[in-house]
Amino acid sequence: MSIKTIPFREMEDYTDNMYEAVAAIFGQARREQGERVLEETMNEVEMDEYGVFDEVEESTPDEYVEKDKVTTVAITKFLGGQVNWKKFNESM
Repeated sequence: MSIKTIPFREMEDYTDNMYEAVAAIFGQARREQGERVLEETMNEVEMDEYGVFDEVEESTPDEYVEKDKVTTVAITKFLGGQVNWKKFNESM
């Protein structure tokens, strides 16, 4: 994976407030991380007959699959217009 700069000017196309953009990206990154944890847990852990999880086996370096960082995925989705967020009423 190569290091890329974050195009802040492109973020301004989606919102005038940079802090709002960062908050939306943060929320998307948290969702991505949660999905990854759930996916890995469901792939590696099977329930036995009593509904109790067995021990999780540690993976070997041969089984390691490198994935993009969740922040990279979140920024890419934000710039692609795939992140939706609600702006709370400022008068509250």
